[in-house]
Amino acid sequence: MFELFGKKKEKETAPQLPDTEREEFRKYAGRFQPEELDILAVTGANGFGGGRSRGEKLWTAIIGLTAWVEEGTEEVHKGEFSLSTLADDQLLEYLRSRVPRDFIIKCRARVSEDGKSLLLLDLPQPAFHPELKAVLEEQKKPVTFWEEGLGTFTLNRHVNWFEADVDWQGTTVSLSFDVDENRADCIHNAKTLLADAESWDRRVREYAAGELAGLAQEWAENTGDGEEEPEEVTPERFMDRITLESIQISEDGSFEFWFDDGWMFAGHSVHVCGDLEKGPDWAQMEG
Repeated sequence: MFELFGKKKEKETAPQLPDTEREEFRKYAGRFQPEELDILAVTGANGFGGGRSRGEKLWTAIIGLTAWVEEGTEEVHKGEFSLSTLADDQLLEYLRSRVPRDFIIKCRARVSEDGKSLLLLDLPQPAFHPELKAVLEEQKKPVTFWEEGLGTFTLNRHVNWFEADVDWQGTTVSLSFDVDENRADCIHNAKTLLADAESWDRRVREYAAGELAGLAQEWAENTGDGEEEPEEVTPERFMDRITLESIQISEDGSFEFWFDDGWMFAGHSVHVCGDLEKGPDWAQMEG
């Protein structure tokens, strides 16, 4: 098991995993090379996250890195890397609260065979490194581009997509697409939607109402005070109450519309998917 503060005296200490769970960690650590390194690294746009499968006690705590260097060496590894470990609830919360995004850290780690993943062996500490500082400053710079008819798109590094505010039927909505998709195709598909916004707006709303107006009626009946008859949620009322907030477009012509629910589902979103060829074909209340 990794030694959290096991070799250093610290003012604060993080919880260690109980003995019964150390074997699980050893199996996880088997994916990495045995050599332990003192590294300095640049964290990415998001802090530590955690995931676990049903029945597992420990979280896989993971954070993205954009560069790292072994202490005392000159080679800086740049790219997309991950730093991870197994953690209980307390350790995961500690890492989330103490390891910032867009930051330089120092820790002890082991590297995977392919060099893309690192195993965290102790608690990260703040650090400084001139070359990593340059990497950090560069990654924090805004990334934008302008597209005629749509406006300025800005890279949202937290979700790794480009987004812009566009006019849709006289209201401003967010238009986005994944940074890894073909930009030209996404822009073409977005302009196709916008060129016939009135028709697409009605088609998507009608489909959402057809799929969810009945569910909205059930919510109205189940959440009322019992003293007054709940308002009837007709398809027309459903269409009027939802408010479009964002559109996501893909290179293959598929799209996702996200609506504010008008409080028909207590603040949940109305999510409608489809594509430019067949139109909307799926709707759900989410969030």
